[in-house]
Amino acid sequence: MTALGVLCALVLGLQTARVAGVSPSLIWNLCIVGLFAALVGSRILLIVVNWTMVRSHPIWMLGLGMVHHPLLAGVAAAFAGAAGLFYARSKRMPLRATADVLAAPVALGLAFEQAGALLAGSGFGTATSVPWAVVFTNPLAARWSGAPLGVPVHPVQAYAAVVFLTIAVVLFVGMPRFSQHGDAAGAFLLTAGAAIYFTEFWRDPEGRGAILRGFLDGPQIGSIAMVLAGAWMLRRQDASRIRPNPHEVEAPPKEQASEDRL
Repeated sequence: MTALGVLCALVLGLQTARVAGVSPSLIWNLCIVGLFAALVGSRILLIVVNWTMVRSHPIWMLGLGMVHHPLLAGVAAAFAGAAGLFYARSKRMPLRATADVLAAPVALGLAFEQAGALLAGSGFGTATSVPWAVVFTNPLAARWSGAPLGVPVHPVQAYAAVVFLTIAVVLFVGMPRFSQHGDAAGAFLLTAGAAIYFTEFWRDPEGRGAILRGFLDGPQIGSIAMVLAGAWMLRRQDASRIRPNPHEVEAPPKEQASEDRL
């Protein structure tokens, strides 16, 4: 599901690149560089943390299966962001417009990733008695993700997937209407950060870190940083305002045009 989400995000990125006036080929290359960096970064972390096991089974480093863990996802995102920023600067791509291009595709990719997490039992929810609760029964879900078997839990991954998909659709449809470069990226950071923060209340806290005596967890701290970054991106900057198309500028009223000629 994550691989399918990556493919759909790449296709969507080519469309948003045309809307933002950024080279689609550069966006494609940037995404490939970011994906490769994310894969390498997550593998490095897995090797460091599980060095003893990797020494016994080195072939595991070549596997495509990923452990679904917030720290691993954060490290992968950091590697991808650093590599993408380096590539964008080396190609002199407009950073704020490039961030706008990636906003909707990233939200779409996250929606697919959360759908896959639901199918695999990763990032499972807390126990509940709501009618739409899900029950995991496959032993692999417990072995790889620690999902409780035979216990009704919140399908929190589905909650997050629906929110991320909604964000992707809204950003894609509303992208031509943003007044300045960086608005789409800022809106994504704000809404995605809020989605992560609130859905964490329905996720099982196991392995997600406890901060302030359990008042917050690791992903919620990251989501707060996302909201602050989104607010910073949305601040007004005259230099980054999108120039109107000369052919779309309204003609002056006839009276005003006559006075100008006089």
